[in-house]
Amino acid sequence: YLKKTELQFDQTTMKPYASIQFNKEGAKIFEDLTSNNIGKPLAIYIDNAPISIPIVQETISGGKAQITGEFTIEEARKLVQNLSAGALPIPIELISQEIIGPTLGSITLEKSLKAGLVGFLAIILFMIFFYRLSGLFASFSLIIYLILTLAIFKVIGVTLTLAGIGGFLLSIGMAIDANILIFSRMKEEFIEEKSFGVVVEEGFQRAWSSIRDGNMTTLIIALILFGFGTSFVKGFALTLSIGILMSMFSAIFITKSFLNIFKDTRLSKIKWLWV
Repeated sequence: YLKKTELQFDQTTMKPYASIQFNKEGAKIFEDLTSNNIGKPLAIYIDNAPISIPIVQETISGGKAQITGEFTIEEARKLVQNLSAGALPIPIELISQEIIGPTLGSITLEKSLKAGLVGFLAIILFMIFFYRLSGLFASFSLIIYLILTLAIFKVIGVTLTLAGIGGFLLSIGMAIDANILIFSRMKEEFIEEKSFGVVVEEGFQRAWSSIRDGNMTTLIIALILFGFGTSFVKGFALTLSIGILMSMFSAIFITKSFLNIFKDTRLSKIKWLWV
């Protein structure tokens, strides 16, 4: 209901006072309130605390009023500020506090790295079990991916916080996901009795659009997080972005290079070894 509050001075006495102005609905309420309480105190509360208790001199209509009294300039200014802000300073009560020391930080980091290592080994075992030689080469590609990505982190000075490690581990999952898409397409090509070289080429071509679209949408989100997030979010977004770019490189070029080594060999004719 309160539209505006200003500090003003009486033109005759130069005493400060608070000038208040209500909106249309507030003006009607204030007019009714003052007409029924002439000569009585009218307390003004904010956050359940009284900030002023002036005496109603007359019915106030038109939505404008003055709060006068024996104010100093500082008291009048504070009254105006409280009315404008709609809040008073309140005491702060300490509920709990927690200090994370270097020991706890190192333990958390160690657990995160162990979790990443276990996950990495689980991915390798999964790939080899389900995709045999193709999975083995995808695992080699993933190791190269890790080395190259960590080298980039070192060169550009990336600090691996817990959030940054989280982004990096997520990119590992996306890297292996690209290989799974490729191998699924290769399996479809093998069913059509095509040669190994053709299977590899068409498998990668057919999987590329899905890999590109999936990674690009995630990369766009990572860039938005980096642009608008806090420092911890930016660390996550940076490692994820670098990981995504490197995962596409490792899946499309490194894994494909490994598979192309076996073109026109006797192993290439044994289909169950590849998918």
